[in-house]
Amino acid sequence: MNDDVIEITALKADSFGRIALMRGSRGVFVRRDLSASPWWLRFPAWRLARREARAIAQLNGLADTPQLLAWDGVRLDRSYMEGAAMYQKPPRGDVAYFHAARRLLLQVHQRGVAHNDLAKEANWLVLSDGRPALIDFQLAVLGRPRSRWMRLLAREDLRHLLKHKRTYCPEALTPVERRLLKRHSWLRDLWFRTGKPVYRFVTRKLLKWEDNEGQGPKP
Repeated sequence: MNDDVIEITALKADSFGRIALMRGSRGVFVRRDLSASPWWLRFPAWRLARREARAIAQLNGLADTPQLLAWDGVRLDRSYMEGAAMYQKPPRGDVAYFHAARRLLLQVHQRGVAHNDLAKEANWLVLSDGRPALIDFQLAVLGRPRSRWMRLLAREDLRHLLKHKRTYCPEALTPVERRLLKRHSWLRDLWFRTGKPVYRFVTRKLLKWEDNEGQGPKP
């Protein structure tokens, strides 16, 4: 991996690594550096970064998703998309944004990728021209798009998008979308009964950071 780069600014830092905006011979890009992780979290950080590298490689060429530039087991470089997180630039009343977001999500699923972390507004971007984009594929799952498991995960991805639509553009929800929001899968119920309490204990008690209601951990 080419080390002839300079850091422009840090974007986020947590126990699983440091994310920074970099500039090099190939232009501006984003780097996730696992060397910033404490030694006892290095393995799970590596697993998450490897999962992200595999997911964005699977999406190679798909617009409005990151493109993999390099991954050497310690540093993951991906393309930079100019924009702001959804919570920073809320798409209030922007029906076109949510229509485009649903089309983008369908394309991601057709590539055999379920994002699996779309409740976080920080993972939805509003690009400089108003288009949606997706980032942070650390929890993504890869599989056959038509398998029952992947269809279930895809539906959960969609439900999370519709929850954001309900927040920022409720008048545009269709009757079908409202029914989908009311249907809770066994996966969602299992997460709230078991996974979420464990997640909160690990992140808030052990790692000492707050998730800020989906806006990402504090640097």
